[in-house]
Amino acid sequence: MNNKLDVVTLGETMVLFQAEQMLPLEYINQFPKRIGGAESNVAIGLARLGHSVGWFSKLGDDPFGRFIYKTIRGEGVDTSTCLFTGDAPTGLLFKEQLSPEDVNVYYYRKGSSASLMEPIDLNEEYIANASILHITGITPALSETCYETVMKAIDIAKKNDRMIVFDPNIRYKLWKEERAKAVLTEIATQADVILPGLDEAQFITGESEVEEVAHALMGDDNKTIIVKLGSKGAYFHTKDEQGYVEGFPVRQVIDPVGAGDGFAAGIISGILRKEPLHQVVKRANAIGAMVVGTSGDVEGLPTFQAVEQFMNPGDGPRDVKR
Repeated sequence: MNNKLDVVTLGETMVLFQAEQMLPLEYINQFPKRIGGAESNVAIGLARLGHSVGWFSKLGDDPFGRFIYKTIRGEGVDTSTCLFTGDAPTGLLFKEQLSPEDVNVYYYRKGSSASLMEPIDLNEEYIANASILHITGITPALSETCYETVMKAIDIAKKNDRMIVFDPNIRYKLWKEERAKAVLTEIATQADVILPGLDEAQFITGESEVEEVAHALMGDDNKTIIVKLGSKGAYFHTKDEQGYVEGFPVRQVIDPVGAGDGFAAGIISGILRKEPLHQVVKRANAIGAMVVGTSGDVEGLPTFQAVEQFMNPGDGPRDVKR
């Protein structure tokens, strides 16, 4: 594919089995089949917001891998560079929800097909032709070759002067803290936009206050740091401007998983639209609030028109120019 995309991202997507009842998993007998993966969540979120986006991974040559491929492609995301392998199965996860706030996720991903990604699998032209490369801290934790693949993608983006957006998205169970901190710091130094949660920023920098962690992450470079603060909103920090943006009230939390991915999609969308940073963060906050009100990782990701109506409920329906 030679057409230029707005965004390219890469990472593991698994088949998600999420019970519709709030009970311990041992008492659940039926599991609807969905998909779950931070990077594909962002890709789908961006597609719904009106952007052209590509997602890359290595899927198992099995029914679950084909299900993931067809689902993501069906959302309008380009999957033309995805690979299939018969050497390992597609990863699975089960989500247990005991209450709206009490969610447990059980992963079956060790030795999965995505963990076999390696630098030679990357299509350099595909990344070079995108305006933005989006990466998370999950992929480099899957295996040494996945780490090398992420660093190779970063090298390609840097060589072609493309923006790199980095969401640490730390999964502590995947690696030792010392290794996690070293790799996440390495990636953060090369990223142009960093989107950590406050606890993630504290882990990476060793600082505690919001302003301090943002300043530490920026270092001497001209980066954009946006720290997620949950229901309180977010804090943004650049060389020229800093500020807090309040979150949107949530009537009822249904499922908190995926809110950060929706937030990331909102930030990237605003950057692509060249909007003022305060407005960018405000819409990202709105998308995060919308996602937690819906069950599932991607089901609550809105269209651009839907999020505009959510932010401005008194304005009524409107035509949206894309």
